[in-house]
Amino acid sequence: MAVVIAFTGGGTLGHVFPALAVYNYLKKHAGIEDFFWIGSGNNLEADSIKNAGIPYYAVPSGKLRRYFSLLNVIDIFRIGAGFIASLLLLMRRRPDVLFSKGGFVSVPPVWAAALLGIPVVSHESDLVPGLATRLNTRFSKILCLAYEHTARQLGSAAALKVAVTGNPVREGAFSADKGRGIASLGLSQAEAAKPIIMVIGGSQGAQTVNELIRRHVRNLTREYTVVHQTGDAHAAGFERMESYVPKGFFKEEHLDLIAAASLVICRAGAGTLWECACIGTPMLLIPLSTGSSRGDQIQNARYFQERGAATVLTEDQGELLFERTAELMSSQETRAAMVQNLKTIAKGNAAAEISRIILSLGKEGSA
Repeated sequence: MAVVIAFTGGGTLGHVFPALAVYNYLKKHAGIEDFFWIGSGNNLEADSIKNAGIPYYAVPSGKLRRYFSLLNVIDIFRIGAGFIASLLLLMRRRPDVLFSKGGFVSVPPVWAAALLGIPVVSHESDLVPGLATRLNTRFSKILCLAYEHTARQLGSAAALKVAVTGNPVREGAFSADKGRGIASLGLSQAEAAKPIIMVIGGSQGAQTVNELIRRHVRNLTREYTVVHQTGDAHAAGFERMESYVPKGFFKEEHLDLIAAASLVICRAGAGTLWECACIGTPMLLIPLSTGSSRGDQIQNARYFQERGAATVLTEDQGELLFERTAELMSSQETRAAMVQNLKTIAKGNAAAEISRIILSLGKEGSA
Protein backbone atom coordinates (compact mmCIF):
# COMPACT_ATOMS: atom_id res chain seq x y z
CA MET A 1 0.00 0.00 0.00
CA ALA A 2 1.36 3.43 -0.99
CA VAL A 3 2.41 5.81 1.78
CA VAL A 4 0.64 9.19 1.92
CA ILE A 5 2.55 12.02 3.60
CA ALA A 6 1.08 15.35 4.69
CA PHE A 7 3.19 18.42 5.38
CA THR A 8 2.27 21.45 7.43
CA GLY A 9 4.02 24.67 8.36
CA GLY A 10 4.72 28.04 6.87
CA GLY A 11 4.22 31.74 7.23
CA THR A 12 7.77 32.39 5.97
CA LEU A 13 10.10 30.59 3.61
CA GLY A 14 12.25 29.78 6.63
CA HIS A 15 9.66 27.12 7.42
CA VAL A 16 9.02 26.13 3.81
CA PHE A 17 12.51 25.54 2.36
CA PRO A 18 13.62 22.97 4.98
CA ALA A 19 10.36 21.07 4.55
CA LEU A 20 10.80 21.11 0.77
CA ALA A 21 14.26 19.61 1.29
CA VAL A 22 12.61 16.70 3.10
CA TYR A 23 9.91 16.43 0.43
CA ASN A 24 12.50 16.32 -2.37
CA TYR A 25 14.51 13.65 -0.56
CA LEU A 26 11.43 11.48 -0.03
CA LYS A 27 10.37 11.88 -3.64
CA LYS A 28 13.80 11.29 -5.17
CA HIS A 29 15.29 8.66 -2.89
CA ALA A 30 12.26 6.87 -1.41
CA GLY A 31 9.98 7.00 -4.44
CA ILE A 32 7.06 8.51 -2.49
CA GLU A 33 4.53 10.12 -4.81
CA ASP A 34 1.49 11.01 -2.70
CA PHE A 35 1.92 14.27 -0.76
CA PHE A 36 -0.13 17.27 0.23
CA TRP A 37 0.51 20.43 2.24
CA ILE A 38 -1.60 22.26 4.80
CA GLY A 39 -0.58 25.93 4.90
CA SER A 40 -1.61 29.42 5.89
CA GLY A 41 -2.45 30.79 2.44
CA ASN A 42 0.50 33.22 2.51
CA ASN A 43 1.23 33.98 -1.16
CA LEU A 44 5.00 33.48 -1.04
CA GLU A 45 4.56 30.24 0.89
CA ALA A 46 1.77 28.93 -1.33
CA ASP A 47 3.58 29.78 -4.58
CA SER A 48 6.76 27.99 -3.47
CA ILE A 49 4.85 24.85 -2.52
CA LYS A 50 2.67 24.79 -5.63
CA ASN A 51 5.74 25.36 -7.83
CA ALA A 52 7.25 22.25 -6.25
CA GLY A 53 4.21 20.31 -7.48
CA ILE A 54 2.63 19.65 -4.09
CA PRO A 55 -1.18 19.92 -3.70
CA TYR A 56 -1.77 22.82 -1.31
CA TYR A 57 -4.65 23.45 1.09
CA ALA A 58 -4.94 26.69 3.05
CA VAL A 59 -6.60 26.66 6.48
CA PRO A 60 -7.35 29.56 8.84
CA SER A 61 -4.44 30.29 11.15
CA GLY A 62 -3.83 32.60 14.08
CA LYS A 63 -0.95 33.63 16.27
CA LEU A 64 -0.84 33.35 20.05
CA ARG A 65 1.21 36.30 21.29
CA ARG A 66 3.15 36.19 24.54
CA TYR A 67 1.80 39.62 25.48
CA PHE A 68 -1.70 41.01 26.02
CA SER A 69 -3.44 41.87 22.78
CA LEU A 70 -7.06 41.87 21.68
CA LEU A 71 -5.83 40.15 18.54
CA ASN A 72 -5.26 37.04 20.66
CA VAL A 73 -9.02 36.78 21.15
CA ILE A 74 -9.66 36.98 17.41
CA ASP A 75 -6.88 34.54 16.65
CA ILE A 76 -8.22 31.95 19.10
CA PHE A 77 -11.31 31.73 16.88
CA ARG A 78 -9.10 31.50 13.79
CA ILE A 79 -7.12 28.67 15.37
CA GLY A 80 -10.38 26.91 16.18
CA ALA A 81 -11.53 27.30 12.59
CA GLY A 82 -8.15 26.00 11.42
CA PHE A 83 -8.52 22.96 13.64
CA ILE A 84 -11.94 22.10 12.20
CA ALA A 85 -10.73 22.66 8.62
CA SER A 86 -7.65 20.51 9.26
CA LEU A 87 -9.72 17.77 10.88
CA LEU A 88 -12.06 17.56 7.89
CA LEU A 89 -9.19 17.58 5.41
CA LEU A 90 -7.22 14.91 7.27
CA MET A 91 -10.32 12.73 7.61
CA ARG A 92 -10.83 12.99 3.86
CA ARG A 93 -7.21 12.48 2.75
CA ARG A 94 -6.16 10.23 5.66
CA PRO A 95 -2.35 10.48 5.40
CA ASP A 96 -0.13 7.87 7.04
CA VAL A 97 2.02 10.52 8.72
CA LEU A 98 2.06 14.30 9.15
CA PHE A 99 5.36 16.21 9.06
CA SER A 100 5.24 19.59 10.78
CA LYS A 101 7.87 22.24 10.08
CA GLY A 102 6.42 24.73 12.53
CA GLY A 103 4.94 28.18 12.43
CA PHE A 104 1.56 28.88 13.94
CA VAL A 105 -0.31 27.40 11.00
CA SER A 106 1.05 23.99 12.03
CA VAL A 107 -0.70 23.89 15.41
CA PRO A 108 -4.29 23.06 14.28
CA PRO A 109 -3.21 20.33 11.80
CA VAL A 110 -0.92 18.72 14.38
CA TRP A 111 -3.66 18.66 17.01
CA ALA A 112 -6.19 17.35 14.47
CA ALA A 113 -3.79 14.60 13.34
CA ALA A 114 -3.19 13.51 16.93
CA LEU A 115 -6.95 13.30 17.53
CA LEU A 116 -7.30 11.08 14.45
CA GLY A 117 -4.41 8.84 15.48
CA ILE A 118 -2.18 9.99 12.61
CA PRO A 119 1.47 9.96 13.77
CA VAL A 120 3.15 13.37 13.76
CA VAL A 121 6.84 14.15 13.18
CA SER A 122 7.72 17.72 14.13
CA HIS A 123 10.94 19.63 13.48
CA GLU A 124 12.38 22.68 15.26
CA SER A 125 15.08 24.62 13.42
CA ASP A 126 16.14 27.12 16.07
CA LEU A 127 18.26 26.70 19.17
CA VAL A 128 15.42 28.01 21.37
CA PRO A 129 12.09 26.31 20.55
CA GLY A 130 9.24 28.55 19.51
CA LEU A 131 5.78 28.53 21.02
CA ALA A 132 4.34 26.51 18.14
CA THR A 133 6.89 23.75 18.78
CA ARG A 134 6.13 23.79 22.50
CA LEU A 135 2.41 23.47 21.75
CA ASN A 136 3.00 20.67 19.24
CA THR A 137 5.49 18.62 21.26
CA ARG A 138 3.00 16.62 23.34
CA PHE A 139 1.05 15.72 20.19
CA SER A 140 4.14 14.62 18.23
CA LYS A 141 5.40 11.04 18.18
CA ILE A 142 8.92 12.15 17.19
CA LEU A 143 10.40 15.62 17.69
CA CYS A 144 13.39 16.33 15.44
CA LEU A 145 15.80 19.01 16.65
CA ALA A 146 18.72 20.80 15.09
CA TYR A 147 20.69 21.00 18.35
CA GLU A 148 21.07 18.75 21.38
CA HIS A 149 20.89 21.88 23.57
CA THR A 150 17.25 22.43 22.54
CA ALA A 151 16.00 19.21 24.14
CA ARG A 152 16.94 20.45 27.61
CA GLN A 153 14.46 23.30 27.24
CA LEU A 154 11.47 21.05 26.55
CA GLY A 155 11.34 19.00 29.74
CA SER A 156 11.93 15.37 30.57
CA ALA A 157 8.77 14.08 28.87
CA ALA A 158 9.94 15.42 25.50
CA ALA A 159 13.36 13.78 25.86
CA LEU A 160 11.84 10.35 25.18
CA LYS A 161 10.68 11.40 21.71
CA VAL A 162 13.64 13.58 20.60
CA ALA A 163 15.88 12.86 17.61
CA VAL A 164 18.75 15.31 16.99
CA THR A 165 18.93 15.49 13.20
CA GLY A 166 20.30 18.93 12.38
CA ASN A 167 18.50 21.20 9.94
CA PRO A 168 17.45 19.97 6.49
CA VAL A 169 18.83 21.99 3.59
CA ARG A 170 18.24 21.90 -0.13
CA GLU A 171 20.14 19.07 -1.81
CA GLY A 172 21.99 21.61 -3.91
CA ALA A 173 23.87 22.74 -0.81
CA PHE A 174 25.94 19.54 -1.03
CA SER A 175 26.89 20.19 -4.65
CA ALA A 176 27.05 24.01 -4.73
CA ASP A 177 29.64 25.17 -7.25
CA LYS A 178 31.76 28.33 -7.03
CA GLY A 179 32.32 28.47 -10.78
CA ARG A 180 28.61 28.31 -11.57
CA GLY A 181 27.94 31.03 -9.01
CA ILE A 182 30.47 33.42 -10.50
CA ALA A 183 29.30 32.67 -14.06
CA SER A 184 25.68 33.45 -13.14
CA LEU A 185 26.58 37.03 -12.19
CA GLY A 186 27.97 38.17 -15.52
CA LEU A 187 30.82 40.06 -13.84
CA SER A 188 33.44 42.13 -15.61
CA GLN A 189 37.03 40.92 -15.47
CA ALA A 190 37.84 43.49 -12.78
CA GLU A 191 34.82 42.52 -10.67
CA ALA A 192 35.56 38.79 -10.96
CA ALA A 193 39.12 39.39 -9.78
CA LYS A 194 37.92 40.67 -6.39
CA PRO A 195 36.80 38.44 -3.50
CA ILE A 196 33.01 38.11 -3.42
CA ILE A 197 30.91 39.03 -0.41
CA MET A 198 27.29 37.92 -0.47
CA VAL A 199 24.67 39.75 1.55
CA ILE A 200 21.47 37.84 2.40
CA GLY A 201 18.63 39.58 4.19
CA GLY A 202 16.26 36.62 4.06
CA SER A 203 13.65 35.74 1.44
CA GLN A 204 11.75 38.97 2.02
CA GLY A 205 14.77 41.18 2.59
CA ALA A 206 15.90 42.88 5.77
CA GLN A 207 15.56 46.65 5.89
CA THR A 208 18.24 47.13 8.57
CA VAL A 209 20.78 45.02 6.66
CA ASN A 210 19.87 46.78 3.41
CA GLU A 211 20.47 50.19 4.94
CA LEU A 212 23.81 49.09 6.40
CA ILE A 213 24.94 47.96 2.96
CA ARG A 214 23.75 51.24 1.44
CA ARG A 215 25.83 53.10 4.02
CA HIS A 216 29.00 51.05 3.55
CA VAL A 217 28.79 49.96 -0.10
CA ARG A 218 31.37 52.49 -1.39
CA ASN A 219 34.01 51.27 1.05
CA LEU A 220 33.14 47.61 0.51
CA THR A 221 33.32 47.75 -3.28
CA ARG A 222 36.81 49.23 -3.27
CA GLU A 223 38.14 45.84 -2.20
CA TYR A 224 35.33 43.35 -2.83
CA THR A 225 32.51 42.53 -5.23
CA VAL A 226 29.27 42.70 -3.24
CA VAL A 227 26.33 40.51 -4.26
CA HIS A 228 23.24 41.70 -2.39
CA GLN A 229 19.88 39.94 -2.04
CA THR A 230 17.66 42.88 -1.12
CA GLY A 231 14.26 41.17 -1.04
CA ASP A 232 11.79 41.80 -3.86
CA ALA A 233 9.94 44.50 -1.91
CA HIS A 234 13.14 46.56 -1.59
CA ALA A 235 14.83 45.88 -4.91
CA ALA A 236 13.75 49.15 -6.53
CA GLY A 237 15.89 51.15 -4.12
CA PHE A 238 19.18 49.55 -5.20
CA GLU A 239 20.95 49.89 -8.54
CA ARG A 240 23.76 47.94 -10.18
CA MET A 241 27.11 49.68 -10.12
CA GLU A 242 30.78 48.73 -10.35
CA SER A 243 31.46 45.73 -8.06
CA TYR A 244 27.91 45.81 -6.67
CA VAL A 245 25.21 43.38 -7.85
CA PRO A 246 21.79 43.81 -6.16
CA LYS A 247 18.81 41.57 -6.85
CA GLY A 248 15.47 41.09 -5.14
CA PHE A 249 15.73 37.32 -4.78
CA PHE A 250 18.25 34.79 -6.07
CA LYS A 251 16.61 31.48 -6.99
CA GLU A 252 18.43 28.53 -8.57
CA GLU A 253 21.78 30.30 -8.35
CA HIS A 254 21.47 31.11 -4.63
CA LEU A 255 23.48 28.17 -3.28
CA ASP A 256 26.17 28.50 -5.95
CA LEU A 257 26.57 32.16 -4.99
CA ILE A 258 27.13 31.18 -1.34
CA ALA A 259 29.83 28.78 -2.57
CA ALA A 260 31.40 31.57 -4.64
CA ALA A 261 31.52 33.97 -1.69
CA SER A 262 34.51 34.38 0.62
CA LEU A 263 32.12 35.72 3.26
CA VAL A 264 28.34 35.89 3.72
CA ILE A 265 26.79 38.80 5.63
CA CYS A 266 23.36 37.71 6.79
CA ARG A 267 20.71 37.44 9.47
CA ALA A 268 20.82 34.42 11.77
CA GLY A 269 17.78 32.54 10.55
CA ALA A 270 18.19 28.79 10.83
CA GLY A 271 17.94 28.06 7.10
CA THR A 272 20.66 30.48 6.00
CA LEU A 273 22.95 29.40 8.86
CA TRP A 274 22.77 25.75 7.89
CA GLU A 275 23.04 26.29 4.15
CA CYS A 276 26.21 28.32 4.69
CA ALA A 277 27.46 25.70 7.17
CA CYS A 278 26.88 22.80 4.76
CA ILE A 279 28.55 24.69 1.91
CA GLY A 280 31.35 25.89 4.18
CA THR A 281 31.22 29.67 3.80
CA PRO A 282 32.17 31.90 6.78
CA MET A 283 29.51 34.29 8.08
CA LEU A 284 29.21 37.72 9.62
CA LEU A 285 25.84 37.54 11.39
CA ILE A 286 23.51 40.46 12.12
CA PRO A 287 20.66 38.80 14.07
CA LEU A 288 17.21 40.31 14.42
CA SER A 289 16.90 42.19 17.70
CA THR A 290 14.38 41.28 20.39
CA GLY A 291 12.40 44.34 19.35
CA SER A 292 11.60 42.61 16.05
CA SER A 293 11.53 38.95 17.13
CA ARG A 294 11.38 36.57 20.09
CA GLY A 295 15.18 36.56 20.22
CA ASP A 296 15.69 33.24 18.41
CA GLN A 297 18.19 34.70 15.95
CA ILE A 298 20.30 36.15 18.76
CA GLN A 299 20.50 32.71 20.38
CA ASN A 300 21.29 31.04 17.04
CA ALA A 301 24.05 33.57 16.34
CA ARG A 302 25.53 33.21 19.81
CA TYR A 303 25.68 29.42 19.41
CA PHE A 304 27.68 29.71 16.17
CA GLN A 305 29.93 32.44 17.54
CA GLU A 306 30.76 30.51 20.73
CA ARG A 307 31.89 27.59 18.57
CA GLY A 308 34.12 29.74 16.38
CA ALA A 309 31.87 29.28 13.36
CA ALA A 310 30.78 32.90 12.81
CA THR A 311 31.29 36.51 13.90
CA VAL A 312 28.33 38.47 15.27
CA LEU A 313 27.48 42.14 14.86
CA THR A 314 24.41 43.48 16.65
CA GLU A 315 22.07 45.89 14.88
CA ASP A 316 23.28 48.81 17.01
CA GLN A 317 26.89 48.12 15.96
CA GLY A 318 26.18 48.87 12.31
CA GLU A 319 28.91 51.49 12.03
CA LEU A 320 31.44 48.66 12.50
CA LEU A 321 30.23 46.66 9.48
CA PHE A 322 33.09 47.59 7.15
CA GLU A 323 35.70 47.28 9.90
CA ARG A 324 34.55 43.78 10.94
CA THR A 325 34.26 42.70 7.32
CA ALA A 326 37.78 43.89 6.55
CA GLU A 327 39.13 42.07 9.63
CA LEU A 328 37.61 38.78 8.50
CA MET A 329 38.61 39.19 4.87
CA SER A 330 42.20 40.00 5.81
CA SER A 331 42.63 36.75 7.76
CA GLN A 332 42.52 33.60 5.68
CA GLU A 333 43.44 31.67 8.82
CA THR A 334 40.36 32.93 10.72
CA ARG A 335 38.03 32.07 7.87
CA ALA A 336 39.58 28.62 7.40
CA ALA A 337 39.02 27.90 11.10
CA MET A 338 35.40 29.02 10.74
CA VAL A 339 34.91 26.58 7.86
CA GLN A 340 36.19 23.67 9.94
CA ASN A 341 33.94 24.63 12.83
CA LEU A 342 30.95 24.95 10.53
CA LYS A 343 31.52 21.41 9.30
CA THR A 344 31.54 20.20 12.89
CA ILE A 345 28.12 21.75 13.51
CA ALA A 346 26.44 20.75 10.24
CA LYS A 347 27.56 17.17 9.86
CA GLY A 348 25.39 14.59 8.13
CA ASN A 349 22.30 15.01 5.99
CA ALA A 350 19.31 16.08 8.07
CA ALA A 351 16.82 15.70 5.22
CA ALA A 352 17.85 12.05 4.84
CA GLU A 353 17.59 11.35 8.57
CA ILE A 354 14.19 13.04 8.92
CA SER A 355 12.93 11.19 5.84
CA ARG A 356 13.96 7.90 7.41
CA ILE A 357 11.95 8.74 10.54
CA ILE A 358 8.90 9.82 8.52
CA LEU A 359 9.02 6.64 6.42
CA SER A 360 9.31 4.37 9.44
CA LEU A 361 6.13 5.85 10.91
CA GLY A 362 4.39 6.13 7.56
CA LYS A 363 4.89 2.48 6.73
CA GLU A 364 3.48 1.52 10.11
CA GLY A 365 0.40 3.61 9.36
CA SER A 366 -0.12 2.12 5.89
CA ALA A 367 0.38 -1.49 7.00
